[in-house]
Amino acid sequence: MPSISSADQRFSIPIYIYAAVFASFCVIMGLLWDIMWHMSIGRDGLFAAPHLVIYVGGVVGGLFSAYQIFNLTLSKNHPGRPEAVPFWGVFYGPLGAMFCVWGALAMLTSAPFDDWWHNTYGLDVQILTPPHTILAIGIMTLQFGAIIGVLALQNRHQNTGLVSTTSIRLKWLFAIAAGLLLTMLFSLFSETMERGDTHSTAYYVTAAIVLPFYLVAMGRASLLRWPITSIAGLFMLFLLLPSWVIQHLPAVPRLGPVLNPITHYQPFVFPPLLIIPAFAMDWILHRFDNPVTGRKLNDWVLAVLLGVVFLLILLAVQWPFGEFLETSPYARNGIFLSYSWTYGSPPDWEYRYAFPPWRTQSPAEFAMGFGKALIYASLSARVGLLWGNWMKRVAR
Repeated sequence: MPSISSADQRFSIPIYIYAAVFASFCVIMGLLWDIMWHMSIGRDGLFAAPHLVIYVGGVVGGLFSAYQIFNLTLSKNHPGRPEAVPFWGVFYGPLGAMFCVWGALAMLTSAPFDDWWHNTYGLDVQILTPPHTILAIGIMTLQFGAIIGVLALQNRHQNTGLVSTTSIRLKWLFAIAAGLLLTMLFSLFSETMERGDTHSTAYYVTAAIVLPFYLVAMGRASLLRWPITSIAGLFMLFLLLPSWVIQHLPAVPRLGPVLNPITHYQPFVFPPLLIIPAFAMDWILHRFDNPVTGRKLNDWVLAVLLGVVFLLILLAVQWPFGEFLETSPYARNGIFLSYSWTYGSPPDWEYRYAFPPWRTQSPAEFAMGFGKALIYASLSARVGLLWGNWMKRVAR
């Protein structure tokens, strides 16, 4: 029987795994900084500071992953070659490393494309312009590569049956990588999940489609005791820490019209309180999806239970919390960030701290829309269970 130290040596974590997770972290920090840059300064360039942080993430993730692929390709007797994935019959490497290389190439391709787009068509008025879409796809591909890379090692290490420092590191590396990709997903859909949307069905429909499938999949694939809660907590931390820090740095608008003459960075949004419905989802999985105790529901029944509970708890939590963020003077500070206001928005707008009438619905309209969201959440959770089952089998 192998010792713990020999198992640790056999399943030591390659440097490219740490590099891929670090790259994902750099990309997210750069992205959030870039959002706050546009809120506070406006004008940027190809080599603006937030862009450089994003590019560093892409370069680090791509180069270290490419080195791993070439190392396995050129060394036919490499001990990791049997677990490598062939590509085009020429290259051999871990699946996660290949995703990281593809993602990095897409990210770096988007940079000159975005610069040309600005020079040709002027400033962006939408988030998902063609170059930004390529960038977003590249970022998520790189982040997914980091997740798959950690996951393959975690699943192989699990087969040893040993609990070691390596297994603990892999569990938390997976949670960190999953939390970073969740931060990216939320950033893409944040325009329909603002604090002023918490009393309308658009908020819950978006949450129902995007969140259950991701949280359930990551929860089923993770080996942590409370995986969904941990990932949701890390997601909130990744969103909040940059805003809590960067808001203290000076920033002056460089692009008119300046309707709100600010002197410091304006922070991003306070995230939804996902940790609470995430805890409920973990409890359901412990009770009704536990092969050790023999309590295991049919996946369709489990998906409905997970989706409905997630959305009902999100509503119960986010409705009053959204009202607090939108209307309470106690939320207008550096902790809850509701004071944040872009330089191009008039500070005396009558709905700055109130729900606009076009974002409110009658009880009947809300009930009908929320009912549809419950269906979407159940289907989303079912897809998450399927995806999670696949992730549990990833070993390459």
